Amino acid sequence: MTTTKLAPNIGVEITGLTGRELPARKVADDCQAALDQYGVVVYREIHIDDGDLVAFSRLLGEVVVPKVNDPGEHPEIARITLDPQKSVLAGYRRGNFLWHIDGATDELPQKGTLLTAREVDPAGGDTEFANTYAAYEALSDEEKAEIADLRVVHSFAAAQAVAYPDATAKQRADWEKVPTRVHPLVWTRRSGRKSLLIGATADTVVGRPADRGRELLGRLLDWSTRPQFSLRHQWRRGDLVIWDNTGMLHRALPFEPTSRRLMHRTTLVGQELVSA
Repeated sequence: MTTTKLAPNIGVEITGLTGRELPARKVADDCQAALDQYGVVVYREIHIDDGDLVAFSRLLGEVVVPKVNDPGEHPEIARITLDPQKSVLAGYRRGNFLWHIDGATDELPQKGTLLTAREVDPAGGDTEFANTYAAYEALSDEEKAEIADLRVVHSFAAAQAVAYPDATAKQRADWEKVPTRVHPLVWTRRSGRKSLLIGATADTVVGRPADRGRELLGRLLDWSTRPQFSLRHQWRRGDLVIWDNTGMLHRALPFEPTSRRLMHRTTLVGQELVSA
């Protein structure tokens, strides 16, 4: 097994393993250590099947079983596609083209995400990542002090409205059924490590006028997604990519609704990582 650093502030590629070899305690421990250091771990063309994907995910943490999902042998696995013939949730997936974290409207966002490529689109669909640990660390002391105690309202409807500006009244009403959630802007782990919890769902800042809050959130998003904090992954069929969800923003680069692109995803239950 070998590891190759992918960018100065984010990402590592691990080679020398097959999908069948991943569900092992030592491999999972090595993966977690790499996640802690690099934020994003890439296993190239590993061709892990669904059963091993779930088993490996369980070694990394408790696996989320989505409340709404496609029928299948493994209820933990979500199909990520724009094709409504392959997923009942395809109509919401254009929101993936925006910078976001998974589970931002849950009580706790997901701890981590595992995504493997079943079908790829040679014309598009790369995934970009941005390290908000590094982005936070690079802020000035004055900027850190300004945002230290701020709380942000995360809204599914706000993100979908950007992704689907021509949505119908029924679509908008469906979005509003998803409750909003308030999270700290600075996500602090018990270890003391800090990241920024931002992205498309970050709608308003508690206690600030809406326009001022959105200006701040937009400025932090622009800062965090600069090239020095970012990584672009060009998918090959069989790739498995894993990331620290509360420290890494991600987005898919746009592709056509008719694309064959299909990903299988598991996510890990969030943990009480925030200091009191």
